[in-house]
Amino acid sequence: MQPEPVDRHYLPAGFDNRTIKIVLVGCGGNGAQMLMGLASLDTALRAISSRSLHVTVVDDDVVSEANLGRQPFYQCDVGSSKSHTLTERINLAHGLAWKAVHGRAPAAIDISKADILISCVDTASARRALGAAIATKTTAPTYWMDLGNRASDGQFIIGNPASEGRQARQSLPTVLDYFPEIADESLPHDDSPSCSVAEALERQSLFVNRVLASHALALLFDLIGRGSIGHAGAFLNLASGAAVPIALPRGD
Repeated sequence: MQPEPVDRHYLPAGFDNRTIKIVLVGCGGNGAQMLMGLASLDTALRAISSRSLHVTVVDDDVVSEANLGRQPFYQCDVGSSKSHTLTERINLAHGLAWKAVHGRAPAAIDISKADILISCVDTASARRALGAAIATKTTAPTYWMDLGNRASDGQFIIGNPASEGRQARQSLPTVLDYFPEIADESLPHDDSPSCSVAEALERQSLFVNRVLASHALALLFDLIGRGSIGHAGAFLNLASGAAVPIALPRGD
C-alpha cells in the first residue's frame, strides 16, 4: 500500500545562515546541466537569503567527441577532465572557488560530509556503491538527490539517507528505497559510451538532460531557497509531455 501524501516537507533549521556543502557525482549529461544550474542557484540564494553553495564535483571521465552537442562542452575540451573543465569555467564566470575531483565516487571523496549529495550516474551499480558508502558511515548527507534518464524519459527524487550512526530524518525515501530493484546485481545495464554525436543522439534525446535538470533544480530552489517542497521529485517524459510528481510520504 502506498503511503498517504503530506502537504509539505520543510528544510531543517540547521541549514540557516551558512554555506551549504554539495557533492555532485557525475558531470556528464545530467551532471553538467546540474552544475551550471547550481551556479545560478548560488547567485539566487545569496540575493534572497543568508545561504550560499559550495559544490565539489566528482567525475573520472574525460570529454569525448560524442559529448559535443548534448553536453555543454566544446571541441577545445576534447580529452580534458569533465569535472575540472566545467568547474574551472564556472569558477571563472561566477567568481567562485568550487572544487573539482577527477576520480570516481565514493572512493575519491568522503560523501558523508556533504549536506546534499546529488548523483547523476549511469548505472545501478554506481547508485548501490553510493548507498553502501553512506550506510557504513556514522554521518550522512541530510539529502540525497538522484537523477536518471533513458532516451526520452527520466526521473529525479530527493530523500533523507540513513547511515550507521543516524536514522533518516523526516523520512523521505531515497532512490534506493523507491526503486528496490536497483539492489538486484543480476540485472544487466548498458553503460557503453557512444562513439559519435549522431550515435549519442540516437541513444538519448538532445534536451532530455536539460529538461530533467531544470525540474530538479527548481525543486532544490524551493527547498533551500524558499524552505519547503510539496513533492519529492517527478517522472518526466519528453515524448508524451507528461510530468508526474512523486508524492511526499506521510510522516510517522
